[in-house]
Amino acid sequence: MNIEEYRAYCLSKPGTSEGMPFDDEVLVFKVGGKMFALTRISSFEYINLKCDPERALELRASHDAIRPGYHMSKTHWNSVYLHQGLEDGLVRELIDHSYSLVYASLSKKVRTSISNTPQ
Repeated sequence: MNIEEYRAYCLSKPGTSEGMPFDDEVLVFKVGGKMFALTRISSFEYINLKCDPERALELRASHDAIRPGYHMSKTHWNSVYLHQGLEDGLVRELIDHSYSLVYASLSKKVRTSISNTPQ
């Protein structure tokens, strides 16, 4: 997966916005104003994704390319290193999981607003 494919996939999720709230290097994707994915655009070495804590531990144990989130909560975020043999399908599934976790944490009003927005 390259950065253009990553960006397009994240933006295909309902209610997703992109921005650079930290600096001109870190591209952040949010749903309902909450982050679900981010990466450094100059290197695109890894992406940070939210993850269920138990699943995060399982993924880290079974994939060398998945590590505790760099500069993030180590309990709830993973850094997924893209050029270390992970299949694109798994990366997409992890993006989906991150998006779903964040979406589920939104208020019912915000979720309804997103689900009623035409794509």
